[in-house]
Amino acid sequence: MTTVRARDVGVVLGGCAVLSAIDLEVAAGEWLSIVGPNGAGKSTLLRAIAGLVDASGTIEVGGADVRGLTRRGRARQVALVPQAPVVPPGMTVGDYVLLGRTPHLGALGAPGGRDLALAHDVTTRLDLDGFVDRALSSLSGGERQRAFLARALTQAAPVLLLDEPTTALDVGHQQQVLDLIDALRRDGALTVLSTMHDLTLAGQYADRLALLDAGRMVSVGTPGEVLTEANVHRYYGARVRVVNDGGRSYVLPYRAVDEAPGGTHL
Repeated sequence: MTTVRARDVGVVLGGCAVLSAIDLEVAAGEWLSIVGPNGAGKSTLLRAIAGLVDASGTIEVGGADVRGLTRRGRARQVALVPQAPVVPPGMTVGDYVLLGRTPHLGALGAPGGRDLALAHDVTTRLDLDGFVDRALSSLSGGERQRAFLARALTQAAPVLLLDEPTTALDVGHQQQVLDLIDALRRDGALTVLSTMHDLTLAGQYADRLALLDAGRMVSVGTPGEVLTEANVHRYYGARVRVVNDGGRSYVLPYRAVDEAPGGTHL
């Protein structure tokens, strides 16, 4: 079953075409990572799927046009972790994570036992137990990033949109966060679309990659099909060696001084 479908999607911001003729399908339980150079339109595509920017064409989530859903209805279907979420002043981590339950609360708006249990489980799995009573503003960048993800996972939407989810995380927490997301979607409860600057992480965790350049989709396929040395050089202007191992891709940059005459690397 297709969970996310985009057909001929375009976005114009400030009179400039940021996305053009985007076609994309993501199956239930799949992890698709959107990659591309700065300014390619990656974040805008996630925001369009979340129904947060006006877009031409068609975007469906779970078979429903996102433009026909109420705000609460969209929040029940899609959870977005943006690069720079708006943080309410003075809010504790525990209260912020519980905001993820808002689309599911009744008329009184008070979280019940199930809501509290879900929030506790998520904060525990993201190593945030010791932070629930602390103000978000007191946390480091990496700690806040985990709190942002915790709120989205507590939302329990079937589609999770992650805009650079490993920003500010050390290598250990990068693996912890991505392993948790991978486990959740392998359980069949989650479909994931992420943007990533780190091509090696994208090549290790995603089932498929979509490469954007200048607002257009230029390549979609497995990590091995998309993360070729030619593609990375053409669209990123980077010198890399790509190693494919067991269906996963590792992108290794090398210095200009290590490049031999004729353009090969030493």
